[in-house]
Amino acid sequence: MNWRRWQSASAILCVLALASCARIMPAPQPPIENAAALGVAIGPALVELRLAQEDASAALASFIESCPKLLARDDQSGLTQRADWQDACDAAPAWSATDPLGFFYSYLTPVRVGDSAAFATGYFEPAIAGCRVRQSGCETPVYAMPPDLVRAWPDEVPESEREGQPPLGRIAADGRFVPYYERAEIEAGALVGRGLEIAYASDPIELFFLQIQGSGKIIAPDGETIRIGYAGQNGREYVSIGGVMRERELFGDEPGKYAPSMQGIVQYLRENSEDGAALMRLNKSWVFFRELIGEGPLGALEVPVRRESSVAVDPRFVPLGAPVWLDLDRNEADGLWIAQDTGGAIKGANRFDTFWGAGEDAGEIAGGMSGRGQALVLVPKASAERLNLANAE
Repeated sequence: MNWRRWQSASAILCVLALASCARIMPAPQPPIENAAALGVAIGPALVELRLAQEDASAALASFIESCPKLLARDDQSGLTQRADWQDACDAAPAWSATDPLGFFYSYLTPVRVGDSAAFATGYFEPAIAGCRVRQSGCETPVYAMPPDLVRAWPDEVPESEREGQPPLGRIAADGRFVPYYERAEIEAGALVGRGLEIAYASDPIELFFLQIQGSGKIIAPDGETIRIGYAGQNGREYVSIGGVMRERELFGDEPGKYAPSMQGIVQYLRENSEDGAALMRLNKSWVFFRELIGEGPLGALEVPVRRESSVAVDPRFVPLGAPVWLDLDRNEADGLWIAQDTGGAIKGANRFDTFWGAGEDAGEIAGGMSGRGQALVLVPKASAERLNLANAE
């Protein structure tokens, strides 16, 4: 979700080609199907984890918001079943005003997924300048999902090789299925005049990075805030412009070189407008948005993500809606989180992306967040009993 714009650690790593890109760049599927297949063990008792009442209160509020979705979704991780959460979700509101910490002690059990060795980055909600109606100085379109963006198999792909989801693309005038318009084509006007504009950004560079992050706010001159969230992507290749700059030896300490950081990348793009625009066009991926009305930003669970309470996970290893406990070498990220979001770079067991809200301090924290340590997933006691039996067989 947003690139605080460019301070999200996962985003920075992505742009610098040191990691995959959240919500945009496809990541290889790990060989292990889910948490249950990887292996699960009962963790230490919650009372041993030094949980704070204030932390538990914030986490419980987010857990309550997640419950309707939690009870309606199938758990890809293999750790829980819908019915396992019913008692905890029914009881949670009564505990929120009295003893949030006691709720977690009473209804949930920590489990280790695999070796429980965790890696966590951070993200936040950026705000960029823009406007609702196109005007001078505010001319870069923010597009909604185009109706002609579809999934289908190209004719040249044999039936025997058609596994998984078909690729994204469009149906050309001659009836052939072809790749969808890439960034350069969209920038050149491929979607103009189709009524897809949600808003307009004042700075194409800021919009470029907001697309990488996946959501954010557009602030209009009259003070109107237009909150936008990820709706989809054109299916074209993601290219790390930081990786290209590294290959071109543009990073360094000497005069004429740039710092290997988000700030350095932005400096290059601003000081080299033509070359910078061409560099951004190497990234053929384009992200489409939807306007979010009400609270936000929304995570993959379709509930608002909250500062220091919401975390993005791989739902094959953590049930969406489940509490997670982190103990990292970055103390500000220690404590309870609720799994409410996902991301393209957030793949595999014990991989997390912590959400830090909006504002300058959120950007600074998210930008520097790269923590390692231990993680536990909190599951209902009924789930833990079933998992314990399975592990003992």
